[in-house]
Amino acid sequence: MKSGSYMEYGGQYLPEILLPEIQRVAKAYKQYKDDPEFLNEFHTLLRDYANRPSLLYYAKNMTEDLGGAKIYLKREDLNHTGAHKINNVIGQALIAKRMGKTRLIAETGAGQHGVATATIAALFGMKCEIFMGKMDTDRQRLNVFRMELLGAKVHPVTSGTAVLKDAINAALQDYAAHSEDTFYVIGSAVGPHPYPAMVHDFQSVISKESKEQIKKVEGRLPDYVVACVGGGSNAIGSFAEYIENPEVNLIGAEAAGHGVNTPDTAATMQRGTTGIFHGMKSRFLQNDDGQINPVYSISAGLDYPGVGPEHVALMDSGRAQYVAITDDEAVNAFEYIAKEEGIVAAIESCHAVAEVMKLAPTLSKDKIIICTLSGRGDKDVASIAKYRGIELNED
Repeated sequence: MKSGSYMEYGGQYLPEILLPEIQRVAKAYKQYKDDPEFLNEFHTLLRDYANRPSLLYYAKNMTEDLGGAKIYLKREDLNHTGAHKINNVIGQALIAKRMGKTRLIAETGAGQHGVATATIAALFGMKCEIFMGKMDTDRQRLNVFRMELLGAKVHPVTSGTAVLKDAINAALQDYAAHSEDTFYVIGSAVGPHPYPAMVHDFQSVISKESKEQIKKVEGRLPDYVVACVGGGSNAIGSFAEYIENPEVNLIGAEAAGHGVNTPDTAATMQRGTTGIFHGMKSRFLQNDDGQINPVYSISAGLDYPGVGPEHVALMDSGRAQYVAITDDEAVNAFEYIAKEEGIVAAIESCHAVAEVMKLAPTLSKDKIIICTLSGRGDKDVASIAKYRGIELNED
Protein backbone atom coordinates (compact mmCIF):
# COMPACT_ATOMS: atom_id res chain seq x y z
CA MET A 1 0.00 0.00 0.00
CA LYS A 2 1.32 3.43 -0.94
CA SER A 3 1.66 6.26 1.59
CA GLY A 4 -1.49 8.33 1.91
CA SER A 5 -3.83 5.76 0.36
CA TYR A 6 -7.58 6.18 0.00
CA MET A 7 -8.71 2.68 -0.93
CA GLU A 8 -6.62 2.06 -4.06
CA TYR A 9 -6.05 5.76 -4.72
CA GLY A 10 -3.48 8.34 -3.62
CA GLY A 11 0.14 7.42 -2.97
CA GLN A 12 3.39 8.99 -4.15
CA TYR A 13 4.13 8.56 -7.86
CA LEU A 14 7.07 10.87 -8.46
CA PRO A 15 10.35 11.16 -10.35
CA GLU A 16 13.38 10.28 -8.25
CA ILE A 17 14.51 13.90 -8.09
CA LEU A 18 11.34 14.98 -6.22
CA LEU A 19 10.68 11.99 -3.98
CA PRO A 20 13.20 12.81 -1.19
CA GLU A 21 11.83 16.35 -0.79
CA ILE A 22 8.20 15.19 -0.76
CA GLN A 23 9.15 12.65 1.89
CA ARG A 24 10.68 15.48 3.95
CA VAL A 25 7.40 17.39 3.62
CA ALA A 26 5.48 14.30 4.75
CA LYS A 27 7.78 13.89 7.76
CA ALA A 28 7.35 17.56 8.73
CA TYR A 29 3.58 17.35 8.34
CA LYS A 30 3.44 14.26 10.56
CA GLN A 31 5.63 16.01 13.13
CA TYR A 32 3.62 19.23 13.34
CA LYS A 33 -0.01 18.36 12.55
CA ASP A 34 -0.78 17.43 16.17
CA ASP A 35 1.78 19.72 17.80
CA PRO A 36 0.00 22.06 20.27
CA GLU A 37 2.23 25.06 19.46
CA PHE A 38 1.68 24.60 15.70
CA LEU A 39 -2.08 24.18 16.10
CA ASN A 40 -2.31 27.22 18.35
CA GLU A 41 -0.54 29.38 15.77
CA PHE A 42 -2.68 27.92 12.96
CA HIS A 43 -6.00 28.54 14.72
CA THR A 44 -4.94 31.98 15.94
CA LEU A 45 -4.20 33.04 12.36
CA LEU A 46 -7.49 31.54 11.16
CA ARG A 47 -9.33 33.61 13.74
CA ASP A 48 -7.39 36.86 13.77
CA TYR A 49 -6.16 37.04 10.17
CA ALA A 50 -8.48 34.93 8.01
CA ASN A 51 -11.65 36.11 9.81
CA ARG A 52 -12.96 32.78 11.01
CA PRO A 53 -15.36 31.32 11.88
CA SER A 54 -17.12 32.04 8.60
CA LEU A 55 -20.87 32.58 8.83
CA LEU A 56 -23.52 29.91 8.34
CA TYR A 57 -26.24 31.99 6.73
CA TYR A 58 -29.89 30.97 6.42
CA ALA A 59 -30.87 31.70 2.80
CA LYS A 60 -34.48 32.65 3.55
CA ASN A 61 -35.28 34.06 0.12
CA MET A 62 -33.93 31.05 -1.76
CA THR A 63 -35.67 28.69 0.64
CA GLU A 64 -39.04 30.39 0.12
CA ASP A 65 -38.61 30.78 -3.63
CA LEU A 66 -37.56 27.18 -4.27
CA GLY A 67 -40.27 25.88 -1.97
CA GLY A 68 -38.63 22.89 -0.33
CA ALA A 69 -35.76 22.20 2.05
CA LYS A 70 -34.25 24.89 4.27
CA ILE A 71 -31.04 26.20 2.68
CA TYR A 72 -28.01 27.36 4.64
CA LEU A 73 -24.93 28.87 3.00
CA LYS A 74 -21.46 28.35 4.50
CA ARG A 75 -19.89 31.72 3.68
CA GLU A 76 -16.24 30.99 2.81
CA ASP A 77 -16.52 33.97 0.46
CA LEU A 78 -16.30 36.21 3.54
CA ASN A 79 -12.81 34.99 4.49
CA HIS A 80 -9.81 37.27 4.06
CA THR A 81 -8.78 37.10 0.36
CA GLY A 82 -12.35 36.07 -0.54
CA ALA A 83 -12.24 32.27 -0.60
CA HIS A 84 -11.64 29.08 1.35
CA LYS A 85 -8.08 28.86 0.00
CA ILE A 86 -6.59 30.89 2.86
CA ASN A 87 -7.31 28.07 5.37
CA ASN A 88 -5.00 25.57 3.71
CA VAL A 89 -2.36 28.12 2.73
CA ILE A 90 -1.89 29.24 6.33
CA GLY A 91 -1.33 25.62 7.41
CA GLN A 92 1.13 24.76 4.64
CA ALA A 93 3.04 28.03 5.01
CA LEU A 94 3.47 27.38 8.74
CA ILE A 95 4.99 23.99 7.89
CA ALA A 96 7.24 25.67 5.31
CA LYS A 97 8.48 28.12 7.96
CA ARG A 98 9.27 25.28 10.34
CA MET A 99 11.19 23.51 7.57
CA GLY A 100 13.31 26.64 7.09
CA LYS A 101 11.96 27.44 3.62
CA THR A 102 12.15 31.04 2.40
CA ARG A 103 10.23 30.82 -0.88
CA LEU A 104 6.68 29.70 -1.62
CA ILE A 105 5.44 28.60 -5.03
CA ALA A 106 1.92 27.66 -6.03
CA GLU A 107 -0.27 26.80 -8.98
CA THR A 108 -3.59 28.56 -9.44
CA GLY A 109 -6.60 28.34 -11.73
CA ALA A 110 -9.14 31.02 -10.87
CA GLY A 111 -6.43 32.85 -8.97
CA GLN A 112 -7.82 32.61 -5.45
CA HIS A 113 -5.19 30.10 -4.30
CA GLY A 114 -2.49 32.26 -5.84
CA VAL A 115 -3.82 35.33 -4.07
CA ALA A 116 -3.96 33.46 -0.74
CA THR A 117 -0.38 32.18 -1.17
CA ALA A 118 0.89 35.64 -2.12
CA THR A 119 -0.93 37.08 0.89
CA ILE A 120 0.68 34.71 3.39
CA ALA A 121 4.08 35.07 1.74
CA ALA A 122 3.79 38.83 2.29
CA LEU A 123 2.72 38.31 5.90
CA PHE A 124 5.58 35.90 6.61
CA GLY A 125 8.21 37.85 4.65
CA MET A 126 8.79 35.07 2.12
CA LYS A 127 9.44 35.19 -1.62
CA CYS A 128 6.54 34.00 -3.77
CA GLU A 129 6.09 32.85 -7.36
CA ILE A 130 2.78 31.72 -8.86
CA PHE A 131 2.23 29.55 -11.94
CA MET A 132 -1.01 30.18 -13.83
CA GLY A 133 -2.16 29.00 -17.24
CA LYS A 134 -2.05 31.77 -19.86
CA MET A 135 -5.73 31.23 -20.62
CA ASP A 136 -6.53 31.73 -16.94
CA THR A 137 -4.35 34.84 -16.62
CA ASP A 138 -6.36 36.34 -19.49
CA ARG A 139 -9.76 35.62 -17.95
CA GLN A 140 -8.71 36.38 -14.36
CA ARG A 141 -6.68 39.57 -14.87
CA LEU A 142 -7.96 41.09 -11.62
CA ASN A 143 -6.46 38.27 -9.56
CA VAL A 144 -3.19 38.45 -11.48
CA PHE A 145 -2.90 42.11 -10.51
CA ARG A 146 -3.79 41.29 -6.90
CA MET A 147 -0.99 38.70 -6.73
CA GLU A 148 1.51 41.17 -8.18
CA LEU A 149 0.31 43.88 -5.80
CA LEU A 150 1.08 41.49 -2.92
CA GLY A 151 4.65 41.09 -4.18
CA ALA A 152 4.37 37.77 -6.04
CA LYS A 153 5.79 37.05 -9.47
CA VAL A 154 3.15 35.48 -11.76
CA HIS A 155 4.30 33.13 -14.52
CA PRO A 156 1.78 32.74 -17.38
CA VAL A 157 2.16 29.13 -18.51
CA THR A 158 1.78 28.66 -22.27
CA SER A 159 2.49 24.92 -22.57
CA GLY A 160 -0.24 22.36 -23.20
CA THR A 161 -3.70 23.89 -23.10
CA ALA A 162 -2.46 26.74 -20.85
CA VAL A 163 -4.82 26.01 -17.95
CA LEU A 164 -4.57 24.62 -14.41
CA LYS A 165 -3.00 21.23 -15.16
CA ASP A 166 -0.23 22.98 -17.10
CA ALA A 167 0.34 25.39 -14.21
CA ILE A 168 0.81 22.39 -11.91
CA ASN A 169 3.31 20.86 -14.34
CA ALA A 170 5.30 24.10 -14.39
CA ALA A 171 5.22 24.40 -10.61
CA LEU A 172 6.48 20.84 -10.19
CA GLN A 173 9.36 21.54 -12.59
CA ASP A 174 10.31 24.63 -10.58
CA TYR A 175 10.02 22.68 -7.33
CA ALA A 176 12.38 19.98 -8.60
CA ALA A 177 14.97 22.65 -9.44
CA HIS A 178 14.67 24.74 -6.26
CA SER A 179 13.49 22.46 -3.46
CA GLU A 180 16.37 23.45 -1.17
CA ASP A 181 14.75 26.78 -0.26
CA THR A 182 11.26 26.31 -1.72
CA PHE A 183 7.96 24.89 -0.47
CA TYR A 184 5.27 24.03 -3.02
CA VAL A 185 1.87 25.06 -1.60
CA ILE A 186 -0.64 22.87 -3.45
CA GLY A 187 -4.09 24.41 -3.30
CA SER A 188 -6.37 21.50 -4.04
CA ALA A 189 -6.86 18.02 -2.58
CA VAL A 190 -4.57 16.55 -5.24
CA GLY A 191 -0.95 15.55 -5.74
CA PRO A 192 1.31 13.08 -3.95
CA HIS A 193 0.98 12.25 -0.26
CA PRO A 194 0.93 14.21 2.06
CA TYR A 195 -0.84 16.94 0.06
CA PRO A 196 -4.36 15.43 -0.07
CA ALA A 197 -4.13 14.72 3.67
CA MET A 198 -2.83 18.21 4.46
CA VAL A 199 -5.57 19.87 2.44
CA HIS A 200 -8.20 17.64 4.09
CA ASP A 201 -6.96 18.54 7.56
CA PHE A 202 -6.47 22.27 7.02
CA GLN A 203 -9.78 22.69 5.16
CA SER A 204 -11.75 20.56 7.63
CA VAL A 205 -12.28 23.74 9.63
CA ILE A 206 -15.18 24.42 7.22
CA SER A 207 -17.19 21.38 8.31
CA LYS A 208 -16.05 21.55 11.94
CA GLU A 209 -17.61 24.99 12.10
CA SER A 210 -20.73 24.20 10.08
CA LYS A 211 -21.43 21.12 12.22
CA GLU A 212 -21.39 23.20 15.40
CA GLN A 213 -23.30 26.06 13.79
CA ILE A 214 -26.14 23.97 12.37
CA LYS A 215 -26.59 22.09 15.64
CA LYS A 216 -26.84 25.44 17.42
CA VAL A 217 -29.54 26.85 15.13
CA GLU A 218 -31.42 23.68 14.14
CA GLY A 219 -30.56 21.27 16.95
CA ARG A 220 -29.40 18.57 14.52
CA LEU A 221 -27.16 17.74 11.57
CA PRO A 222 -28.09 18.67 7.99
CA ASP A 223 -29.61 16.17 5.59
CA TYR A 224 -27.37 17.28 2.71
CA VAL A 225 -24.02 19.03 2.29
CA VAL A 226 -23.33 20.32 -1.21
CA ALA A 227 -20.06 21.78 -2.54
CA CYS A 228 -18.39 22.31 -5.91
CA VAL A 229 -15.56 19.98 -6.95
CA GLY A 230 -12.60 20.59 -9.24
CA GLY A 231 -9.60 19.06 -7.54
CA GLY A 232 -11.80 19.10 -4.48
CA SER A 233 -10.34 21.22 -1.66
CA ASN A 234 -13.44 23.09 -0.53
CA ALA A 235 -15.60 20.00 -0.96
CA ILE A 236 -13.33 17.80 1.15
CA GLY A 237 -13.28 20.52 3.77
CA SER A 238 -17.07 20.76 3.63
CA PHE A 239 -17.51 16.98 3.86
CA ALA A 240 -14.73 16.04 6.31
CA GLU A 241 -16.57 16.17 9.65
CA TYR A 242 -19.70 14.53 8.20
CA ILE A 243 -18.06 11.50 6.60
CA GLU A 244 -18.67 9.42 9.74
CA ASN A 245 -22.35 10.55 9.84
CA PRO A 246 -24.04 8.38 7.20
CA GLU A 247 -27.37 10.17 7.67
CA VAL A 248 -25.80 13.26 6.05
CA ASN A 249 -25.80 13.02 2.24
CA LEU A 250 -22.66 14.44 0.60
CA ILE A 251 -22.95 15.85 -2.92
CA GLY A 252 -20.12 17.23 -5.04
CA ALA A 253 -20.95 19.35 -8.10
CA GLU A 254 -18.36 19.19 -10.87
CA ALA A 255 -18.08 21.14 -14.11
CA ALA A 256 -19.83 19.65 -17.14
CA GLY A 257 -18.87 22.63 -19.33
CA HIS A 258 -20.89 22.38 -22.54
CA GLY A 259 -22.15 18.94 -21.50
CA VAL A 260 -20.90 15.65 -20.06
CA ASN A 261 -21.06 13.97 -23.46
CA THR A 262 -19.19 16.72 -25.33
CA PRO A 263 -15.43 17.23 -25.69
CA ASP A 264 -15.79 20.52 -23.80
CA THR A 265 -16.20 19.22 -20.28
CA ALA A 266 -14.35 18.75 -17.00
CA ALA A 267 -16.72 16.12 -15.60
CA THR A 268 -14.02 13.81 -14.23
CA MET A 269 -16.30 11.71 -12.01
CA GLN A 270 -18.75 11.11 -14.85
CA ARG A 271 -16.29 10.51 -17.68
CA GLY A 272 -12.91 9.79 -16.12
CA THR A 273 -10.98 6.57 -15.63
CA THR A 274 -8.33 5.47 -13.14
CA GLY A 275 -4.80 6.62 -13.90
CA ILE A 276 -1.65 8.23 -12.52
CA PHE A 277 -0.92 11.93 -12.96
CA HIS A 278 0.57 14.75 -10.87
CA GLY A 279 2.05 12.30 -8.40
CA MET A 280 -1.16 10.45 -7.46
CA LYS A 281 -3.37 7.59 -8.50
CA SER A 282 -6.86 8.93 -9.02
CA ARG A 283 -9.52 9.47 -11.67
CA PHE A 284 -8.70 11.49 -14.80
CA LEU A 285 -10.10 12.49 -18.15
CA GLN A 286 -7.71 10.62 -20.42
CA ASN A 287 -7.60 8.71 -23.68
CA ASP A 288 -7.08 4.97 -24.11
CA ASP A 289 -3.31 5.48 -24.06
CA GLY A 290 -3.42 7.28 -20.71
CA GLN A 291 -2.76 10.72 -22.22
CA ILE A 292 -4.60 13.50 -20.39
CA ASN A 293 -7.43 15.04 -22.42
CA PRO A 294 -7.99 18.79 -22.79
CA VAL A 295 -10.77 19.95 -20.49
CA TYR A 296 -13.10 22.92 -20.47
CA SER A 297 -15.28 24.85 -18.02
CA ILE A 298 -16.38 28.46 -17.77
CA SER A 299 -14.85 28.18 -14.31
CA ALA A 300 -11.06 28.53 -14.25
CA GLY A 301 -11.03 26.84 -10.84
CA LEU A 302 -12.84 23.69 -11.98
CA ASP A 303 -11.24 22.98 -15.37
CA TYR A 304 -8.85 20.36 -14.02
CA PRO A 305 -8.77 16.91 -15.72
CA GLY A 306 -8.63 14.99 -12.44
CA VAL A 307 -9.93 14.98 -8.90
CA GLY A 308 -8.45 14.35 -5.48
CA PRO A 309 -8.04 10.67 -4.53
CA GLU A 310 -10.18 10.92 -1.40
CA HIS A 311 -13.14 12.04 -3.50
CA VAL A 312 -12.80 9.00 -5.76
CA ALA A 313 -12.72 6.76 -2.71
CA LEU A 314 -15.82 8.47 -1.32
CA MET A 315 -17.61 7.91 -4.63
CA ASP A 316 -16.51 4.30 -5.03
CA SER A 317 -17.58 3.48 -1.48
CA GLY A 318 -20.96 5.09 -2.03
CA ARG A 319 -20.39 7.63 0.75
CA ALA A 320 -20.62 10.66 -1.56
CA GLN A 321 -22.44 11.40 -4.79
CA TYR A 322 -21.09 13.55 -7.62
CA VAL A 323 -23.19 15.40 -10.20
CA ALA A 324 -22.26 17.38 -13.29
CA ILE A 325 -23.39 20.99 -13.81
CA THR A 326 -23.17 22.75 -17.19
CA ASP A 327 -21.94 26.27 -17.85
CA ASP A 328 -25.50 27.41 -18.53
CA GLU A 329 -26.73 26.00 -15.21
CA ALA A 330 -23.84 27.59 -13.28
CA VAL A 331 -24.34 31.01 -14.91
CA ASN A 332 -28.07 30.85 -14.18
CA ALA A 333 -27.22 30.05 -10.55
CA PHE A 334 -24.71 32.95 -10.46
CA GLU A 335 -27.49 35.34 -11.46
CA TYR A 336 -30.10 33.66 -9.27
CA ILE A 337 -28.23 33.86 -5.95
CA ALA A 338 -27.27 37.46 -6.70
CA LYS A 339 -30.90 38.46 -7.25
CA GLU A 340 -32.39 36.34 -4.45
CA GLU A 341 -29.81 36.78 -1.68
CA GLY A 342 -27.69 39.75 -2.74
CA ILE A 343 -24.58 37.54 -2.90
CA VAL A 344 -22.19 37.59 -5.86
CA ALA A 345 -20.68 34.13 -5.50
CA ALA A 346 -17.75 32.61 -7.37
CA ILE A 347 -18.74 30.80 -10.55
CA GLU A 348 -17.09 27.69 -9.04
CA SER A 349 -19.47 27.88 -6.05
CA CYS A 350 -22.42 28.44 -8.36
CA HIS A 351 -22.06 24.89 -9.66
CA ALA A 352 -23.05 23.83 -6.13
CA VAL A 353 -25.81 26.45 -6.00
CA ALA A 354 -27.18 25.06 -9.28
CA GLU A 355 -27.43 21.60 -7.70
CA VAL A 356 -29.20 23.07 -4.66
CA MET A 357 -31.69 24.76 -7.03
CA LYS A 358 -32.52 21.30 -8.42
CA LEU A 359 -32.46 19.44 -5.11
CA ALA A 360 -34.29 21.72 -2.67
CA PRO A 361 -37.73 21.67 -4.40
CA THR A 362 -37.73 17.85 -4.36
CA LEU A 363 -37.39 17.73 -0.57
CA SER A 364 -39.86 18.40 2.22
CA LYS A 365 -39.70 21.58 4.27
CA ASP A 366 -38.26 19.76 7.29
CA LYS A 367 -35.07 18.85 5.40
CA ILE A 368 -31.88 20.91 5.68
CA ILE A 369 -29.21 21.61 3.04
CA ILE A 370 -25.84 23.26 3.69
CA CYS A 371 -24.20 24.63 0.54
CA THR A 372 -20.64 25.92 0.70
CA LEU A 373 -19.91 29.18 -1.10
CA SER A 374 -16.22 28.58 -1.68
CA GLY A 375 -15.45 32.12 -2.80
CA ARG A 376 -16.76 35.46 -3.95
CA GLY A 377 -17.54 36.28 -7.55
CA ASP A 378 -15.95 39.69 -8.13
CA LYS A 379 -13.32 37.95 -10.27
CA ASP A 380 -16.02 36.41 -12.49
CA VAL A 381 -18.24 39.40 -13.26
CA ALA A 382 -16.48 40.34 -16.51
CA SER A 383 -16.46 36.77 -17.85
CA ILE A 384 -20.13 36.24 -16.95
CA ALA A 385 -21.02 39.51 -18.65
CA LYS A 386 -19.11 38.34 -21.73
CA TYR A 387 -20.95 34.99 -21.57
CA ARG A 388 -24.21 36.98 -21.72
CA GLY A 389 -22.94 39.04 -24.67
CA ILE A 390 -22.09 42.16 -22.66
CA GLU A 391 -18.63 43.68 -23.07
CA LEU A 392 -17.50 45.64 -20.02
CA ASN A 393 -15.15 48.56 -20.56
CA GLU A 394 -12.25 47.88 -18.20
CA ASP A 395 -10.28 51.00 -19.17
